[in-house]
Amino acid sequence: MRNPLSEKVVAIKPSGIRKFFDIASEMQDVISLGVGEPDFDTPWHVRDEGIYSLEKGRTFYTSNSGLKELREEISRYLERRYQLQYDPIHEILVTVGGSEGIDIALRAMLDPGDEVLIPEPCYVSYLPCVVLADGVPVTIELKEENEFRLTKEELLEKITDKTKILVLPFPNNPTGAVLRREDLEAIAEVVIEKDLFVLSDEIYSELTYGEDHVSIASLPGMWERTLTINGFSKSYAMTGWRLGYICGPQKIVEQMTKIHQFAIMCAPTTAQYAAVEALRNGDDDVAMMREAYNQRRRFLMHEFERMGLKCFEPFGAFYVFPSIKEFGLSSDEFAMRLLEEEHVAVVPGTAFGECGEGFLRISYAYSIEALKAALERIERFIGRLRAQG
Repeated sequence: MRNPLSEKVVAIKPSGIRKFFDIASEMQDVISLGVGEPDFDTPWHVRDEGIYSLEKGRTFYTSNSGLKELREEISRYLERRYQLQYDPIHEILVTVGGSEGIDIALRAMLDPGDEVLIPEPCYVSYLPCVVLADGVPVTIELKEENEFRLTKEELLEKITDKTKILVLPFPNNPTGAVLRREDLEAIAEVVIEKDLFVLSDEIYSELTYGEDHVSIASLPGMWERTLTINGFSKSYAMTGWRLGYICGPQKIVEQMTKIHQFAIMCAPTTAQYAAVEALRNGDDDVAMMREAYNQRRRFLMHEFERMGLKCFEPFGAFYVFPSIKEFGLSSDEFAMRLLEEEHVAVVPGTAFGECGEGFLRISYAYSIEALKAALERIERFIGRLRAQG
């Protein structure tokens, strides 16, 4: 029988995150600190707007680009929060989560052989989406001593005459690293000089602690070179609503819309009506959740310091990325033994790229009570490892 499968797809590894949670789902008394999903419910007024849209029978397709009303709210939101100006008619596309935005942006922009620079550790979707778009992923290893920030020197080292796109995944999943204005200015200088484009994934832009998020598209000369991805999953606790958006120059957005048109048609209508309400009246909800995450972040950093577990301080998203190199175990081995012996599920750093070896991703999108219980088990586990020497 003829092979029905694409060799390209078969060669792509499945997400390294799922392995541990498939095992954990079959175990009793497991505390999971692995899933990157807010533990808050979607705010009631946002859910209520979704319910109201159903009661009113608003169950039909929207335009391919999304509700005009929603795109106008996105435009206003981006201008007041990040000083970004986008025409809601031609420069904003509503997508099925930020992940669809990543996929269709790469498919719209890449020709076979084009290289895409991907700083790692990073979100698991970038590399396979580049491969599926017939591009060539080129990873840049971010370093703990630089707080996992991308530097100008690291960027220059990887650029070739085939480089077309730089992915900027900040605030970062899994490290929690952020890029400050001065970091972005140095990167923008290289991008302009080398005639590159940027795919800026800013899904965690509302979850920064200490300094407000800066979008690279707001810097001089970068708007026309940048596609900005954002959405509602993280900041508004709307993961299951599956709604995101991507903004950029009209000539690029038009081509992405064609792919979206043929593959998706439009994002979920109910979610779009709910998102209008989130943008109009959700600032207080975002502030409340951000403060709760910050409290948990500070608690984890304090406890790691107390137990002597090395971890740089993250200032974005809702993850910490502690080092486990002192124990002589691979990230996978450490995570598996922690799950088997103490029933705590975390994600090995290698799920986010090979340079994640020696680290774990721990999400603090969980209650303080769950974090306290998990840390007691982690401390017991590393105590045994240290005693064994």
